[in-house]
Amino acid sequence: MAALSHHHLSSTAPFAFQQAPPQNHSGEPTQHAFYPYTDNGGSTLGISGKTFTVIAGDTRSTSGYNINTRYAPKLYPIGGQGPTHKGSKIVLSVVGFAADGRALQERLDTVVKMYRYQHGCEISVKACAQRLSHILYNKRFFPYYVQAILGGIDEETGEGALYSYDPVGSYEREYCRAAGAAASLIMPFLDNQVNLKNQYEPAAVSGFDKKQLVPQPLERPQVEELVRDAFTSAVERHIEVGDGLQMMFITKEGIEEVYFPLKKD
Repeated sequence: MAALSHHHLSSTAPFAFQQAPPQNHSGEPTQHAFYPYTDNGGSTLGISGKTFTVIAGDTRSTSGYNINTRYAPKLYPIGGQGPTHKGSKIVLSVVGFAADGRALQERLDTVVKMYRYQHGCEISVKACAQRLSHILYNKRFFPYYVQAILGGIDEETGEGALYSYDPVGSYEREYCRAAGAAASLIMPFLDNQVNLKNQYEPAAVSGFDKKQLVPQPLERPQVEELVRDAFTSAVERHIEVGDGLQMMFITKEGIEEVYFPLKKD
């Protein structure tokens, strides 16, 4: 009781920012730190085709060497009607810090649904891509710790539309993009097979006169095979990727979801 009474009577705070930090047993200052982010692993990719866009991601969630869950989706339909997103034709993939990814998805989904109520029509994927850029840029001083990929259908041409982002809102439209833990493994494969980097016309002459092949939108069977090959290879080389492969195909009719199992070790 005496010690308790002495504590209440004491008018001196144990530590204030104007004072020097307390010393530990070694005589060195005690350092206090707070880091609000963590990386929950996993990878995503997107490929735009002639009449569709596919967004894919694995379902493993990790913290260091621990597996939090073997089914943590990283793909989210945006807009549509109700909590099931009925009629949605836009998909957002987020990988990195899972909590920030979920917060970003909810924010964008709310914006898109409010647009529909205010304007009486669905937002275009181009306008949605720009709106997502604004959301990320507005948080640039404390950014969402995610890599985002947005996919949909171009209203003017009917082709697939794919947009990739950095954490502070810079974005561009591409034929393909990989993000997350295994991006360094998957992206060279996509560059070769989709962007046709280092691919030349077989009948062309050798040497400096060889003609580089021009990338063109691919058909769905070829894209589906590329996605499965990319993730099958990635899980062999990266411990933060695995368990399941979730793919969402976006067409003018809507969104079709496909799931394939991956390695669980």
